[in-house]
Amino acid sequence: MQVTRCRLVLHENLFYATREIGRLYETGRYLHNYGLTYALGFAVAPYFNASAVPRYADDLLPLNAQQVYVTPARPVDVTFELNTFKYADNRYRVKMEPSGRNTPTFGRAKELAVGSTFEFAIVSEGERRVPRWIRLGKWMSKASVHVVEQLKVQATSIGVFICNWPVNPLDLHQETKLLAYDMISMPPVSVIDHVQLSGSYLSLSDGSNIPAGLAYRFPKG
Repeated sequence: MQVTRCRLVLHENLFYATREIGRLYETGRYLHNYGLTYALGFAVAPYFNASAVPRYADDLLPLNAQQVYVTPARPVDVTFELNTFKYADNRYRVKMEPSGRNTPTFGRAKELAVGSTFEFAIVSEGERRVPRWIRLGKWMSKASVHVVEQLKVQATSIGVFICNWPVNPLDLHQETKLLAYDMISMPPVSVIDHVQLSGSYLSLSDGSNIPAGLAYRFPKG
């Protein structure tokens, strides 16, 4: 088992709606591990989805058999841009009669700006190819991915430890207990950072720790 430390740099503004406050659509500071997994090409969603409902379990659970897992990405150095967009009323006809109104309206998008930098980890059995360029977010924004270093597992231990990466709490092994953390509220599942846990963990060659048994999990209900 090895952990690949990666750095992601935005080359275009990145937008996804973490929060919607009236006409303001705000992008959060963290990148969710579900979206990162798709962007890296490790999971592929069907081109056509009639229900328009994400099928995370169908797409991500097969990666557990391949022993591949991607953590959420933590912001290293991020900035934002606020952009206003305007769109028109699309009710061209009402009851088969032409509409006499074309009322423009607008919204504001708070986007992660070009140059924003993040770090995340890929946990895998053996070396995994990492693409140099990916696209992610609502606008399919371009970003570069750099492998910073390959971290080897030095030991597996049990006890209280600090995780050096953001965590999707659903993906923790059931025997791992959360003791303290910062909650980052974001859909579809909030992630946590600066986490203290109790349970089995991997000690890595750079002195950091990561929970053992991380895998994509989707509890029923």
